[in-house]
Amino acid sequence: MNIEIRNETEKDFREVEELTREAFWNLYFPGCDEHYLVNRMRTHADFIKELDFVAVTNGKIVGNIMYTKAKLVNENEQEMDIVTFGPLCVHPEVQRQGIGTQLINYTKKLLIENGIKGMVIFGDPHNYCTHGFKNGKDLNISDMNGEYPYGMLALALEEKAFEGHQWKYQMSDVYIFDQEAVEKFDQQFDPKEKAYQYSQDIFSISIRSYLK
Repeated sequence: MNIEIRNETEKDFREVEELTREAFWNLYFPGCDEHYLVNRMRTHADFIKELDFVAVTNGKIVGNIMYTKAKLVNENEQEMDIVTFGPLCVHPEVQRQGIGTQLINYTKKLLIENGIKGMVIFGDPHNYCTHGFKNGKDLNISDMNGEYPYGMLALALEEKAFEGHQWKYQMSDVYIFDQEAVEKFDQQFDPKEKAYQYSQDIFSISIRSYLK
């Protein structure tokens, strides 16, 4: 598949929101909130506009990746600026064809060129360990409560970037929002049926799982 990767533009906003809604609908719970998050991110202080990319084929946007600023804080209260991405989405019709991988590799190269030392994300290890991500525990990175969520994954972009310290991950507050706002935003889109599927149980188990 011939894929062009370029920065998202304002004229892409609605198409990307619709793509995101389609990719995540009923995946983690009935409905989704990722399309609202995409809309919210663009005007947030932590949003990194230069790292907002779409994947295009035959004039249609089929994938998107967006980054925000984040940081790590060590036992001495020293901070390290890092980044996080999410949502990363690919249209269901073309998933498992390498589009997400292209978006990750393209942006990872830019991060390294710009001296970013690492990133932390929340995601399914099955999808991201192939890209070099490890659980935070393996790199001495916990959440702010000192725990190691199963889906909290880290990648060092600079060799030994995380070594020698115990870190806590502080993500952007852009990911904290009210579900009533999500429902109101979703009314702008064509109706879709909220339904159960087994992936919701897998997600429910994973977000309550921690490494010891």
